[in-house]
Amino acid sequence: MEIPVLQQTVTAQKQPGKTGVLIVNLGTPDSPSVPDVRNYLREFLMDGRVIDIPVVSRTFLVNGIIAPFRAPKSAKVYKDVWTVNGSPLKYYGEVVERELQTALGEDYVVRLAMRYQNPSIEAGLTAFQQLGLTEIIVIPFFPQYASASTGSVYEKVMEIVGKWQVIPKISFTNRFSDHPKFIEGFVRLGRKYMAQQEYDHFLFSYHGLPERQILKGDVTGQVCKFGDCCQSMHAMNQYCYRAQCFDTTRRLVSELGIPEGKYTTSFQSRLGKNPWIKPYTDEVIPQLVQKGAKRVLAFSPAFVADCLETIIEVGVEYKELFEKNGGEHWQLVESLNDSPIWIETLVDLVKRAAY
Repeated sequence: MEIPVLQQTVTAQKQPGKTGVLIVNLGTPDSPSVPDVRNYLREFLMDGRVIDIPVVSRTFLVNGIIAPFRAPKSAKVYKDVWTVNGSPLKYYGEVVERELQTALGEDYVVRLAMRYQNPSIEAGLTAFQQLGLTEIIVIPFFPQYASASTGSVYEKVMEIVGKWQVIPKISFTNRFSDHPKFIEGFVRLGRKYMAQQEYDHFLFSYHGLPERQILKGDVTGQVCKFGDCCQSMHAMNQYCYRAQCFDTTRRLVSELGIPEGKYTTSFQSRLGKNPWIKPYTDEVIPQLVQKGAKRVLAFSPAFVADCLETIIEVGVEYKELFEKNGGEHWQLVESLNDSPIWIETLVDLVKRAAY
């Protein structure tokens, strides 16, 4: 006699209990005062993933040279970006924390953290630990993966939870530069300005990294050549920060309908004399003017919240450089900040990680 086989359909369901969602941005000084800026610079630059040189050399460089001399200059710039709500980066993070909590509902507990300074990653994780959550989802606010940003958040989280007796399920969002809603968010902002007037050229400026950090990520030693290797995404360069940036530009350009020859991808914020990934934004700008670009729309798609690097560096300093060389109109496209589509993006990232 044939025995019937019982078939069971397994449906993915969320486990009972609450899920913690830790959203993490880079960080900001507690205030624009010189001591607070110095403390921030020390914590940030002493991270071995940010300045990847031996610890003795890094300690001398940061504590003996950079922090003492750069803090007073940086404090003046931070005062220019500070608002009645404090640091824009932290303020937008706090708004997003509230909006995301509302959107996700009572099954989730959302906490904002900064990789450097406050609120700290440790404070957020400790709060989760005391709540007895079923799982924790960590979303670094960096669209493109880099060891110095996303990788550093991973390392810090694992350093903290590695000391716990009970470690719950932990999920990380690696990158989201190709997420349709993330792309659509910047497309909407770009279209807003493109509807107001015509632009000769479109600049996509990303935060830079030392070339040596990109080379370290090429474990084969055969892929990264700083040439055509970044002109497409594939399995062997999917974690290359430079390749991800070029891919982000291609996606935005396609959605915005920008023709070839009318846009440029470049990299800003380089520090020191060692080579950083190219082309450099401050060298590209004069070249654009020389080629006839008089009106430029500038994007900063490596940032999800406006900060010193967007407001001051791209919005003010590059505008002055552009006009000094003969340019007429420079417009910065703001970051996603607390826009509804950014909240939608985060909800989708959480839901994907939770199942």
